[in-house]
Amino acid sequence: MMMAVLAVPMMPMAAQAPAAAGERQVGTVKSTSATGLTLTTAAGQDVVVTIPDAAKVLMVAPGSKDLKSATPGTLSDVTVGDKVLVVGDASGSGLTATRVILMKAGAIAATHQAEEAAWSKGGGGIVKSVDPATGTIVIASGLKTVTVMVTPQTVIRRYSGESVRFADAKVSTIAQIQKGDQLRVRGTKSADGSTITADELVTGMFRNYSGLVASIDATAGTVTLKDLTTKKTVTVAVGANSDVRRIPPMMAERVAARMKGTGAAPGAAGAAQGAPAADGAQRERSAGSDLSQMLSRLPTETLAGLKVGDAVMIVATSPSSDTETPMAVTLLAGVDAILRASPSGQTMTLSPWSLGGGEGGEGGGGPEGGQR
Repeated sequence: MMMAVLAVPMMPMAAQAPAAAGERQVGTVKSTSATGLTLTTAAGQDVVVTIPDAAKVLMVAPGSKDLKSATPGTLSDVTVGDKVLVVGDASGSGLTATRVILMKAGAIAATHQAEEAAWSKGGGGIVKSVDPATGTIVIASGLKTVTVMVTPQTVIRRYSGESVRFADAKVSTIAQIQKGDQLRVRGTKSADGSTITADELVTGMFRNYSGLVASIDATAGTVTLKDLTTKKTVTVAVGANSDVRRIPPMMAERVAARMKGTGAAPGAAGAAQGAPAADGAQRERSAGSDLSQMLSRLPTETLAGLKVGDAVMIVATSPSSDTETPMAVTLLAGVDAILRASPSGQTMTLSPWSLGGGEGGEGGGGPEGGQR
């Protein structure tokens, strides 16, 4: 689920940098020269920056919100891929810098990796109950129950109905968390894993749909299907940030066999071959966890690659007051065998963040999975 908390690593620091006259440009270093650099902005614009000897180059760590811990640098410290905030004077189509605030790509990657590890060691699941007075949230995580403890220092965010990006999640409160929400948390686990004291958590109300594609509107970017669970026809938007995958037929058959208790979990290390689960519901939940956790390794697909009659499983945002069409977080095609094994579509569902699963974490990555 880059952890999106680092999606624009320069912006908090840039907002609180000491005021300086001149133009500002933020972007990624595209190239360097003996006299400056070229940066690419978030909008895709290339800006040529001249850095004279008198310009100050300051190096900051990812997540910095001011320049108190900045260390002096030089133009030679700048490499391709670094993030920079340049303050200076416009000169033709470029910029002559008076100050360059530099965040090294290697440091960003290391912070990213640490954040990924923190989220993957946390947990997630479906909210069963919320008690704002005591700061406790009980979630169903796979086959177990976990209590999430919220403190005044816990950062709480909530997905909007219009976006699947963590960067767009709104700052929220425990009072806005609802029963049935999906929740992802990072923090400190108790020794037995039954409790997590949350450093940060993100929640959202998501919908799961499954069925055969009835129509595709490439212009509108939508797919329409008859949902197996509700028996209603639904239209789901597929956007640039939607994670569209296709599962190979043989792998789909293996997942279906797992659901029926006749095969091992796909890719599950140490699983006993052919060991049946305790009951059908447990088998389907276990297989669903396996499927969610393998999503990032499956071949990517596009809306153009889908066709009418494709069997799909979709996890999507819940429509809000601003939009009537849910947005696909993940769309998985090629699931014919899986839907045959779960014809009602009631228990075999995907998770937006590889939630649920076995001991030791509920899947790698952060809240946006492969979309970060």
